[in-house]
Amino acid sequence: MMLYGNYTIGYMKEETYRPLPSSLTIKRSRVDGLGLFAKEDIKQGTLLGVTHIFLYKNVEWVRTPLGGFINHSNNPNCIILSKDDNYGRANRMLYTSQNISAGDELVVYYSLDEYRNKTSNFK
Repeated sequence: MMLYGNYTIGYMKEETYRPLPSSLTIKRSRVDGLGLFAKEDIKQGTLLGVTHIFLYKNVEWVRTPLGGFINHSNNPNCIILSKDDNYGRANRMLYTSQNISAGDELVVYYSLDEYRNKTSNFK
């Protein structure tokens, strides 16, 4: 999972998990239900965090809070790319594919087939 933010305990600096980066918020979407929205301008190519984690034991993808609120669009401004973490576990990472303005909803083009294809090797 992505770590965002810092806090200090005595002389030790500790990382803390935040479900969303500070540049994003969740609010009512015109696309469907709730969505992810930029609180500030975000540059193209920015890594926003982990959207899905693949659980090999259960042979399934699990959405993180970031992945749970990203909506689909035929005109996306973000992409989700697969990347293995330092422990060899598969993750899906959300990147901006263009500059995002404050107030814009973040959307991706996605289909369930890409997840089915990933899991078919483990059945």
